Amino acid sequence: MSEPLFEKIALVGIGLIGSSLARAVRQNGLAGHIAISTRSADTLRRAEELGLGDTYTTDAAQAVRDADLVIVSVPVGASEAVAKQIAPALKKGAILTDVGSTKTSVIAQMQPHVPQGVHFIPGHPLAGTENSGPDAGFADLFQNRWCIFTPLPGTDPAALEKLSQFWRRCGANIDTMDADHHDMTLAIVSHLPHIIAYNIVGTADDLETVTKSEVIKYSASGFRDFTRLAASDPTMWRDVCLHNKDAILEMLARFSEDLASLQRAIRWGDGEKLFELFTRTRAVRRSIIEAGQEVDAPNFGRQEIAQPVST
Repeated sequence: MSEPLFEKIALVGIGLIGSSLARAVRQNGLAGHIAISTRSADTLRRAEELGLGDTYTTDAAQAVRDADLVIVSVPVGASEAVAKQIAPALKKGAILTDVGSTKTSVIAQMQPHVPQGVHFIPGHPLAGTENSGPDAGFADLFQNRWCIFTPLPGTDPAALEKLSQFWRRCGANIDTMDADHHDMTLAIVSHLPHIIAYNIVGTADDLETVTKSEVIKYSASGFRDFTRLAASDPTMWRDVCLHNKDAILEMLARFSEDLASLQRAIRWGDGEKLFELFTRTRAVRRSIIEAGQEVDAPNFGRQEIAQPVST
């Protein structure tokens, strides 16, 4: 096994991303010591039961002391509170990064508190599932996924390269962009689909003419796949909506315009327009598969459950 990239890595937050990182760090020998911190004593205890780190504490400042790499994996709304807490304990030369899916807000919250000499490099791994907590993580979560950095002006190239090397060894591909561009891009490829899913599932739940049991009983694959997105962590997605508000509202406006156009096509029986749209969107699915971001397998590659044979 190759030499560790960092002597000590501190993980602040041990949910899906944090616990996956802990497993990836251990599996790939990326640190001599893994320090884990989370506010919840119960979550911390579970992380220790799972053997995710070497030391455990509810005090984030204690966890980051002497760490060469600090990764903050908390809901984006908690970024400033964490930055304030850990700032006095960060050592000079340490790399500080995060995994939040909104970058402009995270930078505004954290940057003012980062001490001189600490390399703050905002980041976002585009990986996740609908599950949360330390039990949800797995080491291969980042395999062939993108990790986007939004470096600040004056970022040290050597620190950026070392952090890039870390994520590559976790299995990720690396890209960089400015924070505003990141937030607009993620608003359409991630945030809007989740918001639509939450809304559709909420609408189905509210329908007075269809009981909840019927929604569940007759849920076809389309509705079922929406429920996977809508099962994502409520705290995280509340914070995403509040902290990427402008970009999300822009994409919601565009979506509403396109939805109105689709509504008109259905109302007026414009089969040609419907066919053109559905053909164009089908091609997008093929391009995602060709880019290696999805598998070309029936039923999204799900394992089929054997059905009992009638006798």
